[in-house]
Amino acid sequence: MMPTFAPQSPFLQEAIMRGFIHQCTDFEALDESCQTPNFTFYVGFDATAKSLHVGNLVQIMLARLAQRHGLRPLILMGGGTTKIGDPSGKTELRQMLSEEDIRQNIDNIKEIFSQFLMFGSHENQAKIVNNDDWLSSLKFIEFLRDYGRHFSVNRMLTFDSIKLRLDREQPLSFIEFNYIIFQSYDFLELFKREGCRLQIGGSDQWGNIVSGVDFVRRVENSSVFGLTTSLITTSSGAKMGKTAQGAVWLREDLLSPYDYWQFWRNTEDQDVEKFLKLFTDLPIEEISRICGSEKSLPEKSLNDAKKILADKATELVHGTQKMQAARATAESLFESSEDVSKIEVIGRDSETGTIKIESTLPVIEISASDLVEKTILDFFIDLGLCKSKGEVRRLIEGKGVRLNDAIIEDETYRIESQDFSGNGLLKLSVGKKRHGLVYKEPV
Repeated sequence: MMPTFAPQSPFLQEAIMRGFIHQCTDFEALDESCQTPNFTFYVGFDATAKSLHVGNLVQIMLARLAQRHGLRPLILMGGGTTKIGDPSGKTELRQMLSEEDIRQNIDNIKEIFSQFLMFGSHENQAKIVNNDDWLSSLKFIEFLRDYGRHFSVNRMLTFDSIKLRLDREQPLSFIEFNYIIFQSYDFLELFKREGCRLQIGGSDQWGNIVSGVDFVRRVENSSVFGLTTSLITTSSGAKMGKTAQGAVWLREDLLSPYDYWQFWRNTEDQDVEKFLKLFTDLPIEEISRICGSEKSLPEKSLNDAKKILADKATELVHGTQKMQAARATAESLFESSEDVSKIEVIGRDSETGTIKIESTLPVIEISASDLVEKTILDFFIDLGLCKSKGEVRRLIEGKGVRLNDAIIEDETYRIESQDFSGNGLLKLSVGKKRHGLVYKEPV
């Protein structure tokens, strides 16, 4: 629940104004502690994939905000707990990964945090730790003897992460049941090793976090805190970070900067101000000026606000240069009558021989024989814009696909040389959001 008092720490003041905070174990005590130098907190991420995604951004941005206000962040990589699987929000047992897969995922995820947090010689520098460093060396019998008595099975069965699985009669393994204990032990280890006194997590982690706070209190007779972020959904009720095409990843090799920029550019109107507060560093006052009154904001101003959101969010993940390239590509494709012809064809890669263009859109290269052998259906599949010819046919019937912004109405249409711009490119589109380029060497 939100605090009923006015916090004094700059961190909590701004975190509340921006809409980050959902619950806290003790707001007043945490507020006082946050005003002490280098107050240390941690956020944990399991290494179940080679990248984090937009759904993780709330915790990352809150950690960034906290560091900006003088708190010291610990990023806990779940090298040990990834081997177990967190039942929170899951309906089935997590797929088990090999040691090598987990190590590689951690190496990839570490790179993401360098974009958001300050490492190195800063006074409140961030630090990455791995819970496999202590979990892998535990002796289970001794661990149960020393710490098992602090966990009530009766209480654990009331946690949503456990209760929902049991209520739905979905399998819950003994391995997953132990996850709460190991996450609590992480907090104890970080308290001992780093003086960490706060865990931050998503609202679905509340049961695990409260368990850890209670565990540290019992073992060390010390006060520590738990803080959860709000579950972020769009105004239409969709879960943040999920699209029809899948997760919105934070690594370029999984999602291009252009597609990432477009994700934010396509934010629903009612969510623009909220997302500017959560996912950019823009001051609150400037966000209020940009957004004005939501009900009276003209369409052009609203679109400008969405572009600012897309620019700032993309810049954080991919840097200024790639953000600018993504925006330029989007503007050339959506806002220019001569869109495709403005894309520069750089030349061929000396190693692979593939064509290089000044665009982050997917591109395929075709030969003259392809124009004879293939229909328009094939090119949408080759670009990855559609999965099957049946899907393309349905889209054509619904007037949902375009060639150089002209609606395609004939499924038997064959691309011809005159469809290409002078630079050898043409654009294929599915709706307003999915685009690809076809290149043919100019004659």
